[in-house]
Amino acid sequence: MKIVFMGTPDFAVPSLQALLDAGHEVCAVYTQPDKPQGRKQVLTAPPVKELALQQGIPVYQPATLKNEDEQAKLRALAPEVIIVVAYGKLLPKAVLDIPPRGCINVHGSLLPRWRGAAPIQWSVIAGDQKAGVTTMQMAEGLDTGDMLLTYETEIGARETAGELFDRLAQAGAALLVETLEKLDSITPRPQDDSQSCYAHMLDKQMAVIDWTKSAHEIDCLIRGLSPWPIALTTLAGARLKIYAAEPVPGTGKPGEVLESDPKKGLTVACGAGALALHEVQLVGGKRMKSADFLRGHAIDKGTMLGE
Repeated sequence: MKIVFMGTPDFAVPSLQALLDAGHEVCAVYTQPDKPQGRKQVLTAPPVKELALQQGIPVYQPATLKNEDEQAKLRALAPEVIIVVAYGKLLPKAVLDIPPRGCINVHGSLLPRWRGAAPIQWSVIAGDQKAGVTTMQMAEGLDTGDMLLTYETEIGARETAGELFDRLAQAGAALLVETLEKLDSITPRPQDDSQSCYAHMLDKQMAVIDWTKSAHEIDCLIRGLSPWPIALTTLAGARLKIYAAEPVPGTGKPGEVLESDPKKGLTVACGAGALALHEVQLVGGKRMKSADFLRGHAIDKGTMLGE
């Protein structure tokens, strides 16, 4: 099938590779413009662009698809179908109407739950037991199109958003190939809008831990914000990132250090239950196991985090 592929981050790379491996003709790739990254703000190509160039596929990086000139270029490519995987832009109706087989999106949630930019992370933050990937026929709204096929998986008890992200990227690629194989026989299913939640983009403000919440809620936040932006609190006024933790029995004032010993670990009281902190990092220092951290940083029992 002649395809135009639209995608940008790591999540989209397996899907593009799967299309190529399945023998589809990817005549062009659309991706976001290169952006400065890191402390030195080095101009960096999106992962999808890197794969496309390796495969000799023409790459387009328009700032917008809303103007007629860009739409004319896309129309001239004459794709049978447009595949969209985490592209990062809403497609206007004029673009949606170009391919005769429609525009198919690979979305990282069990639609209609978690529409929006960060569905995988929010499924972990919310404590969902299951996550998945849905292929759908795109419509003008945000992730509102009719569903085609769905892949469902349980979220591991200690699984981070990053780990789930990697699993679902591979599952989405396989589901995309299956969707194209069965496209003529699939009956699209409308979404129930009343069951949808909005998965807005993550930001650093939401990383600050509220110790009045339950240990389970805070644990989900820590796992959902890994590998970015990483949950954090304060220790004696300094920011302390928490990379890994686990709910344990314990009672005390929210944020109170209940245990602080290299052999016994670092335990903090929550609004309900407590958290054993396994991996931490003082901003400006190194990420390390809590036992190693406590050997170099004495923390008295009763110390309050987050103040």
